[in-house]
Amino acid sequence: MTYLLTIDQGTTSTRALVIDCAGRCLGTAQMEFRQHFPQPGWVEHDAVEIWETVRTVVPAALAQAKVAPPQIAAIGITNQRETVVLWERSTGRPAAKAIVWQDRRTADFCQQRRADEAWLRQKTGLVLDPYFSATKIRWRLDSDTALRRRAEAGDLACGTIDSWLIWNLTGGTEHATDVSNASRTLLLDIHRTAWDDDLCRYFDVPRHLLPKVRASAADYGLTSDVGFLPAGIPIRGVAGDQQAALFGQGCFRAGEAKCTYGTGAFLLAHTGPQAITSHNRLLTSLAATIDDTPQYVLEGSVFVAGAAVQWLRDGLRLVSAAADVESLAQRADADQRIIFVPALVGLGAPYWSASARGTIFGLTRNTTAAELARAVLDGVALQVVDLIEAADRDAGSPLAMLRVDGGMARNAWFLQRQADLLGRPVQAAGHAEATAYGAAFLAGLQIGMWPDVEALKRLLRPGTEYLPRWSDADRRRHLAVWRRAVDAVVAFYSGWDLNG
Repeated sequence: MTYLLTIDQGTTSTRALVIDCAGRCLGTAQMEFRQHFPQPGWVEHDAVEIWETVRTVVPAALAQAKVAPPQIAAIGITNQRETVVLWERSTGRPAAKAIVWQDRRTADFCQQRRADEAWLRQKTGLVLDPYFSATKIRWRLDSDTALRRRAEAGDLACGTIDSWLIWNLTGGTEHATDVSNASRTLLLDIHRTAWDDDLCRYFDVPRHLLPKVRASAADYGLTSDVGFLPAGIPIRGVAGDQQAALFGQGCFRAGEAKCTYGTGAFLLAHTGPQAITSHNRLLTSLAATIDDTPQYVLEGSVFVAGAAVQWLRDGLRLVSAAADVESLAQRADADQRIIFVPALVGLGAPYWSASARGTIFGLTRNTTAAELARAVLDGVALQVVDLIEAADRDAGSPLAMLRVDGGMARNAWFLQRQADLLGRPVQAAGHAEATAYGAAFLAGLQIGMWPDVEALKRLLRPGTEYLPRWSDADRRRHLAVWRRAVDAVVAFYSGWDLNG
């Protein structure tokens, strides 16, 4: 029997999964890595450390699955998006630390050029925000004149984390990315699915820095000289984590949507071959593709979701484990109305306020850790409601059901709260690792392990469904208070000097 290996490289940890042709996960391993915060609002990763986590978790997952490396038929890769790495072509060494998608150091650049957003959005489907890769690349090159000279001379390669992993897995023979990751850079014309010269000039990014763009299910080369895997294993599926999760949840067609709760929370609504321009500040991106025909999504991003739970654990030390937040929130006093706007690294869609910061309303001497825990979970769920209502307006029809996955989707209290605030059913994925499964499905389709997406649908089993319990009046009251709080935060931090 042959198996698939998925590498799921996330914002705070790296996972590896071994999956068989029946869609069963036989072995898994996970390893966290360090987050670097050199200044307020700045977030960096050590790309070498990320590669070392891959070298650790892959053998561990194979050992748990009792699968020998030569039995791996293909590799799928999924990754944190927008995070960008520069490395030397000759040595493969990073030229600097990776700048993470959460990083806000280019907020001033984006604010100063807000008038250019309309034409940028027409080509890219994105807003001009520090979130995306292009401003990060520009900043890294502008901050080091020697680095820019080397980039312009062709000595450096650049890419999102998928490209970095592909380069390392293939011994430096493949410099490639998939359409879903490329569509999150502000450098890709999403209608032509190609790097755009005008965009490269605007952001002053040498085009030869960039990887080749391929379909998500495609040939990404063969393993070579990695030590922990034999040479010659094909890499056949690559997708950004959110598009991979959409695929892994079985959302292959227009009208299907999911939300993944990871470090952030990400809503993707499939729109098929039509690129819908949002009038509600959502984003238009490319979905994971099984061939050269473009498929599109509407997307909204909450920058802080699971990261807010980590903040309760590591920053405030209110819980010893993230899973404890559920029971703590259940003990909250229902009469205390604490509102937390979790803008710890700014606000994403549909607000797009890079300067906003986390704010708590309603504190009293009676406020305890339980009320703070509930407010944090509510703050995540309420942002997701705003995204879905914006997507409803853009698509012209309401979403019937929300499919969910990710770490916070293991929290039953939270998912019930999400259903209550949304006023619609919420259905958990039948397997916890929809992102990793999406990458495996792409690789498996490409090598013929499964004939088509209908075969994949037969593998998927739905998880628990949560039905809303609140009245419409209660829901509207909670939303009105929430939106008043968000408006106050955005207004307060408008024009705020982050260095002041």
